[in-house]
Amino acid sequence: MRIKHKSSENNENNIFWITMTDLMTALVLAFIVLFFYSYMTSFYEKIQQSAEREKATQALEQTLKAQKIDTAVDISTGVVKISDLSLFTLNSHELSPEGKKFMEKFVPAYLDSLFTNEYMAEHIDKIIIQGHTDSQTFKGEFSAEEQYMKNMELSLKRAFTVANYITSTKYDRKYGERLRKMVIVEGASYSSPIIRQGKEDYDKSRRVELKLVMKEKDKFLETQNKNFDKSNHSEKD
Repeated sequence: MRIKHKSSENNENNIFWITMTDLMTALVLAFIVLFFYSYMTSFYEKIQQSAEREKATQALEQTLKAQKIDTAVDISTGVVKISDLSLFTLNSHELSPEGKKFMEKFVPAYLDSLFTNEYMAEHIDKIIIQGHTDSQTFKGEFSAEEQYMKNMELSLKRAFTVANYITSTKYDRKYGERLRKMVIVEGASYSSPIIRQGKEDYDKSRRVELKLVMKEKDKFLETQNKNFDKSNHSEKD
C-alpha cells in the first residue's frame, strides 16, 4: 500500500510540473508574440515616418529649385547645405551683399516650405544651424590648435549670423516665438570636411548646414542624421 501511495504522489507531482512547464511555455510564447508585434508596429511606423519626411524634403528641394536658390538638399535627412560663397566674403562672418540677397530669397522659401507642410509643422522640434570651414583657413598663421579654434570661432559666428537673420527678419513675425525656440547654433570648425576622390574639397567644405531634429519618440531619424554626417567624409562625384 505504501508503494502505491508513493506512486500516486509521484504522479500528482509529475502532473503539477507538466502543468507548470506548459504554463511557462505559454507565457514565453505570449511574450514572443507581443514582442514581435510591438517590433513590427514600431518598424512600420519608422518606415512611415521616413516616407513622410522624404516627401516633405522633396517638396522643399523642389521649392528651392523653382526659385533658383542654390543649395544642396539631402532627401533622406532634410539637411540643407549652403556654400559660404553664397553668404560671406573670405574669412568673414558678416553677410556679403550677395549673401543678403541670397537670404532674402532663401529664408521665406525655406520656412514656408517647412511650416506649410502638415507633417513637418507637426513634427519639427529643432532647427540646428551648423557652420563649417575648411582645413586651409588660417593655415600657417597659427599653431594647429590655434588654427582649429580660430576656425571654430569663424564657423560658430557664421552659423550665428544665419540664425540671427532667420529669427530677426519680417518672416519671423509669421512663425513667431515657436521659431525662436527651435533654432540652435553650432560651430564645427573643419571637423567634417567634404571629401571628393580622396581629397578635401575646400569650396564644398566651407558651408552652413540647416539640420532638422524631429519629435519622434525613437532615435531612428537621429541615427539617419549621424549616418549622413559620416558620409560627408567619403562623398564622391
